[in-house]
Amino acid sequence: MSIFTPTNQIRLTNIAIVRMKKAGKRFEIACYKNKVISWRNKVEKDIDEVLQTHTIFTNVSKGQVAKKEDLQKAFSTEDSTEICLKILAKGELQVSEKERHQQLESMFRDIATIVADKCINPETKRPYTVGIIERAMKDVHYAVKPTRNAKQQALEVIKKLKETDNFQIARAQMRLRIGIPSKEAKKIKDRLAPLMSKVESEEFDDELELVCLVDPGVYKDVEELVRSGTKGKGRVEVLSLKDVEEGDERIE
Repeated sequence: MSIFTPTNQIRLTNIAIVRMKKAGKRFEIACYKNKVISWRNKVEKDIDEVLQTHTIFTNVSKGQVAKKEDLQKAFSTEDSTEICLKILAKGELQVSEKERHQQLESMFRDIATIVADKCINPETKRPYTVGIIERAMKDVHYAVKPTRNAKQQALEVIKKLKETDNFQIARAQMRLRIGIPSKEAKKIKDRLAPLMSKVESEEFDDELELVCLVDPGVYKDVEELVRSGTKGKGRVEVLSLKDVEEGDERIE
């Protein structure tokens, strides 16, 4: 599709339109196809790789540019880049039914891939295949939300699958080595206890050294607790991002 905009003499091709209705007006931005989803999934970081132009339109197809007073009223600013970012984040991507279906299918698989990468079967400690996760998502009737990124939705899926009775799933644990100076050792260890899933080894010499498993969601809390509790003298080392059984076997 090629759209000619006489207002600024720009010929827009390979176009994807993102639309938002606000303050009783319609606003549209012209983006490159396939880049909107990449931006929302935080894969694409460069706004200029997403936007064909920073101009805000009322109708991209007809080249009708939005009036400054309408932009000010709707967005409380006339800064075109700031407005584009708002429309990109919450606007509706205008695509054909076929394209929408393909995008939803692609995002569904992206979400399943993230879940499979982050999780294991807690009984066998082995990862699931993407196909198994996709089937489980269908079983709980998970509906993809096109305006939210895949990582956010993957966390929703994990929570939803944990609530089911017939599917065992857990976040793969991180293995950490924690060093705490002897003076603060007991106090910090007691405060760390609720955050550790399992203590694999514990040695005490000039300092207390723990090797433990933690949920990835509490890693920052562990790091902050050790840093603040030891005034920067403690250490937290990541030994492995995922504690899984050795071998490449995945649960089918």
